[in-house]
Parts: sequence; C-alpha cells; structure tokens
Amino acid sequence: MRKQINWEKVVVWTVLVTLIFSVVFVIIMMIKSPWETMSNEPNARTKGDYSLMLLQCVLGILAMFLPSMLEHRIKIIIPSRMMIMYALFLYGAIYLGEVRNFYFVIPYWDTILHISSGGMLGALGFSVIVLLNNTDRVPINLSPVFVAFFAFCFAIAIGVAWEIYEYAFDGLLGLNMQKFALQDGTLLAGRDAVSDTMQDLIVDVVGAGAISGLGYISLKYKKGWVERLLLRKHK
Repeated sequence: MRKQINWEKVVVWTVLVTLIFSVVFVIIMMIKSPWETMSNEPNARTKGDYSLMLLQCVLGILAMFLPSMLEHRIKIIIPSRMMIMYALFLYGAIYLGEVRNFYFVIPYWDTILHISSGGMLGALGFSVIVLLNNTDRVPINLSPVFVAFFAFCFAIAIGVAWEIYEYAFDGLLGLNMQKFALQDGTLLAGRDAVSDTMQDLIVDVVGAGAISGLGYISLKYKKGWVERLLLRKHK
C-alpha cells in the first residue's frame, strides 16, 4: 500500500530550512554591505536593510516552533490545513517578501499577505471562542452573529498590534517595515508616508470580514466550513 505524503511536515520543514539558510545568507551579506546607499547604486541594500531581514528571519524561525509549543503546553490540536496556511504565510512574508524583495518587486504583495493574514486571524478568533468554552463545537448558546463579530474584532485587534510592532521597531532599529521610504532610501511625505500602514489595516478588515462572514453562514446554516480550521482541545 502506497504511503501518503504528510504535506504538513513537508511544508513546515521546507519553510524552516529555508529560513535557517536565509539567516546565514543575510549575515554574510550584512558583513559585506555598506552602511549607506552608494550614489552609483541607489537600489543596493545596506546594513540596515539586512538587519531588518535578519530580524524577520529569526522571528520567523521562532514563529515556526510556536504552534508545536502551544500544542504541548496548552494541549490543543492545530488542524493540518491551518498549519500549512500558517507556514506558507511566513514563507511569503519573510523569505519571499524580505529576502527575495517581493514587497518592492511584486505589485500588491503586501496587500495579498495582509488579506490572507486577516482571514487566518479571523479563523483564530473563532477558535478562541471554542477554546474558552472548552468544547470541540461552537456553543449553541452563543449567537452566530456574536461569534462572527468577536472573530472579526479579534483579527482587527491583532492587525493593529502588528502595525504598532512595526512602528516601534522602525523607530528603535531604523528599519523600514512600514515602508515610509522607497527602496533607495528616499523618505515619503504626507499621505504617501502612511499609505502602506492604512492599506494594511484596510485589507486586514477585508480579510477578517470575509472569513467572519463565511463563518457566520457556516454556523447559522450548519455548513461546517469554519470548523475545519478551528483549534481544538485534546480530549
């Protein structure tokens, strides 16, 4: 009998190994790169750019271990679909976005990631309701409207916290996570300087709203769509 491929392990280990090799690559490039942009190479990356990459890669590696830590510490089960989506998001945000420079090369790459993260956080919001009530199913005594609204607000709150994190580390470490400057270091002004942050928040709302709407329909009419992504307690 042919053995089935465990796609969760394949995706997770691929992303983890990629991030580890990226850390080595970034450290080497950070040593070789200049402190400031050269006039003859305005788009060349500086030590500050590689510092951001290094920070993101290290945080990404830690984030890859977080689900397994939660599974063992608080005894929860993370669905395979959710784990694959989570790993692919980190791959797209850190390796493709920062290391491969997709944020500047691919139009709307950041927007695509924020829409997907808003959806995943919305699903996590549904999971919080389930875990707090210590049951494998959404409690019938809670209105589907309330559950969907809570999931929506939860996702938006995490999105706002992420923007605060970006703002804080941009100021502390001289990074450019909020994209207030162009790739060559030119500072943006006015609405352009805050457009990246506002677009991120808007698409977070879109992603969270979409999954919350689907979740409401799933609960209201017992479709079972959102339940496939929910974190569950070990029995």
